[in-house]
Amino acid sequence: MSTIRLTMAQALTGYLARQMTEIDGKKVPFIAGVWAIFGHGNVAALGEALYQMRDELPTYRAHNEQAMAHAAIAFAKASFRRRMMAVTSSIGPGATNMVTAAAVAHVNRLPLLLLPGDVFANRRPDPVLQQIENFADGTVSANDCFRPVSRYFDRITRPEQIITALQRAMAVLTDPAECGPVTLALCQDVQAEAFDYPEVFFAERIWTQRRVRPSEDEVSAAITKFREARKPLIIAGGGVLYSGATATLTQFAEAYRIPIAETQAGKSSLPADHPLNMGAIGVNGSSAANIMAEQADVVLAVGTRLQDFTTGSWALFQSDRKAIIGLNTQLFDATKHCALPLVGDADVGLKMIAAGVGAYRAPDEWVRHATGSRGKWLADAERVMAATNNIGRPSEAQVVGAMNRIVGPAATVVCAAGGLPGELHKLWRAGAPGSYHLEYGYSCMGYEIAGGLGVKMAKPDHEVVVMVGDGSYLMMNSEIATSVMLGLKLTIILFDNSGFGCIDRLQTAAGGASFNNLLKDARHEILPVIDFAAHATSLGAIALKIASIAEFESAVAAVRANDRTSVLVIETDPQIATKVGGHWWDVPVPQVSPRAEVNRARADYERALVAQHVVN
Repeated sequence: MSTIRLTMAQALTGYLARQMTEIDGKKVPFIAGVWAIFGHGNVAALGEALYQMRDELPTYRAHNEQAMAHAAIAFAKASFRRRMMAVTSSIGPGATNMVTAAAVAHVNRLPLLLLPGDVFANRRPDPVLQQIENFADGTVSANDCFRPVSRYFDRITRPEQIITALQRAMAVLTDPAECGPVTLALCQDVQAEAFDYPEVFFAERIWTQRRVRPSEDEVSAAITKFREARKPLIIAGGGVLYSGATATLTQFAEAYRIPIAETQAGKSSLPADHPLNMGAIGVNGSSAANIMAEQADVVLAVGTRLQDFTTGSWALFQSDRKAIIGLNTQLFDATKHCALPLVGDADVGLKMIAAGVGAYRAPDEWVRHATGSRGKWLADAERVMAATNNIGRPSEAQVVGAMNRIVGPAATVVCAAGGLPGELHKLWRAGAPGSYHLEYGYSCMGYEIAGGLGVKMAKPDHEVVVMVGDGSYLMMNSEIATSVMLGLKLTIILFDNSGFGCIDRLQTAAGGASFNNLLKDARHEILPVIDFAAHATSLGAIALKIASIAEFESAVAAVRANDRTSVLVIETDPQIATKVGGHWWDVPVPQVSPRAEVNRARADYERALVAQHVVN
């Protein structure tokens, strides 16, 4: 067997550069590049290896380890998991900064390869700079924090171990059911050690999308249940987009006249203007989708993990005859809440059901009910988004409405946390598949701008609009500078409501006093006056503060011609949220309190619990 002598780091980068995939008939690298912030734990060996491969495996520098991992995650999501990126940091704080991002990828089932530096395998210089010492276990390092948030974890303590580790990593990263973050902790001395690697290890490999076919028995059971449906509903989750099943889903819904509701991850599975699109479902849902869900007797849940925002904390589905069919690549998700499992690819599964359903059609009365509910919701949504001459700050919904009117469904909108995901889930008019990019599985503050950067890398010819609150902006804004440095233009809309407005509303809804959320209600000597436009300008962006919706609309139209990242700052009212639509969410209220407001909220909470189902 022919071999080539390389360091472990050189073998790693050489292998990654030769993993390929095919998109639209064109062969492209599966690993689009490596985000890197160097330190003593990865600069000498891995840094040198990346330098040698810089043309085949581009390296990108960011300003924050968590942010660069968010960018990699967003790239994978925007690529529908068909391509991905790797991320490397030094040991210590550089590594642990990425743990939150690993959790984001884990919850959202997105591929992410984490390559943190680690301690010396030989232990001769222990303890090295930034090393965490466990007095009871000499094998532990800070990187063990990645174990619960990784689909696969390995620590490379000998150079030849990278051979099996990388093959296992790629198997996980490309598997439709097991997909998620992989952590390979790279001991820094081992990165520099040489080994005679088999040349065949570096042979080019093309990874194609695996289409898992549901079993005939499961399909037959699903068809039988489907034929019994008098009030059918489809819930479209992120798996529809990752499967590339949007056209099949549309044809399926049209053929059988079934209304569709969308999760945060599944929004844009169907264009917003499609007559069968009932809009968002659940806590942040439209009245149309939630009315249909309350009455549905058969729910086909396609590619969704049915988290509590989707199910209204399992109080949304009220029909005594309800049955859930879980079409999902992951058995864990397909069987949730006593669902009838249909374990397989969304596109394949829908086609198999369609082949056996025959002449079934949803009843005329159900279709009319869906049409009427959709029409009423659209009218309600238009009212809350309408520009008005209200005194004071506009609502977030009015800003979203302005963006809908000016930018429309052509742009890709990016958001993650706070009150904005609720407004966008209800009100944003998504167009093409993937044009709505929300990280709401982990709802990670700070994802927005870094995520927008990753989306722009995946879709360089698309307009990318990032919507972010002042709270998230203050947590993580550094990748504005990275976007400018890389020439990747973002349009960032910064909603300034002077604190954590969403959580303040949740706090008072639970009977609590406004406390420690809005800046004015937090302990302070002097309230800071933050000039967000000046700050964004200092990072290299073109920035402007806006005073009204009319001025905002003009500014949005103008900044579309800018040559680099632009930030528009607009003050919004922290107390206004869209009240139409939506559903109850299980947020426990204290059983006892000296405050009457809390006691009243507890009584309301206990009444709401009656509708909650532990299982179907």
